Amino acid sequence: MAKYDKLRPLIAQVIENMEKVIIGKRDVATLSVVALLAEGHVLLEDVPGVGKTMLVRALAKSVSAKFKRIQFTPDLLPSDVTGVSIYNPKEMQFEYKPGPIMGNIILADEINRTSPKTQSALLEAMEEGNITIDGVTRKLPRPFFVMATQNPIEYEGTYPLPEAQLDRFLLKMQMGYPSILEEIEILSRAEKIPPIQELQPVITVEELIELQQKVKDVYVDDTVKRYIVEIVQRSRTLSSVYLGVSPRGSIALMKAAQAYAFVHDRSFVIPDDVQFLAPYVLSHRIILKSEAKFDGVTAEDVVTDILERTPVPIQR
Repeated sequence: MAKYDKLRPLIAQVIENMEKVIIGKRDVATLSVVALLAEGHVLLEDVPGVGKTMLVRALAKSVSAKFKRIQFTPDLLPSDVTGVSIYNPKEMQFEYKPGPIMGNIILADEINRTSPKTQSALLEAMEEGNITIDGVTRKLPRPFFVMATQNPIEYEGTYPLPEAQLDRFLLKMQMGYPSILEEIEILSRAEKIPPIQELQPVITVEELIELQQKVKDVYVDDTVKRYIVEIVQRSRTLSSVYLGVSPRGSIALMKAAQAYAFVHDRSFVIPDDVQFLAPYVLSHRIILKSEAKFDGVTAEDVVTDILERTPVPIQR
């Protein structure tokens, strides 16, 4: 317990480290750490230039882990992600040459600019923690965390992510434009040495893995579990929804809530955790009917409506 008490302040230090680079986005930094602790993955969607890539780099530099970047382009091949087996005539056998997926923190930059075939190369890695090359399954290192960035689908030269891959992301969030004062601060910092260059690691891989294990011990009462399930169940019954949230979404919401409670120094989940996280965890798992989209309804609107209609359990 004494060692654990020493580790807990490191979480706040990671978030503070990220805020040295990303100004005015504490929620985004916190949610990134939540996903990392919950052993999930994050999809950042926003217009170019708002700091998506810088956020991932700041998180990676705060954790002394192996960082890899994959720049997704239309001509990228699956083997460019996973690696390839090459025949060695001297040894008379095939040797595996690791791809950039063999890292701890992976930046999948502009993931929707490559073909669906290459996008799917991440599926097994994100879900199972393995990759299969020429019939041989290889274990990925721990921790393994993917933070993917994508531009809005209306932008030219982008491919929509398939539903199966969207479902593998624990959270989907947006950065948003900075306020006037925040953007002035960004300009002031840009005059000097970029803050990202001065960031130092504040946590080791071993400490991070230990914290990930501690997150699993966060208590989730049956009433909170029922609350999560009722929210998810309602997403499957609405007339505006073509496909609701799967049981994987229920598990994702519970795990995210455990990590969120842990970050806020609690050993138990409360309904407020679920309410705050639901839009980030569930919105990208909901597929709307065409008529609902035509009427201007968004998945975020649906989640907000569900939260308003679902009775909140009373803590006793």
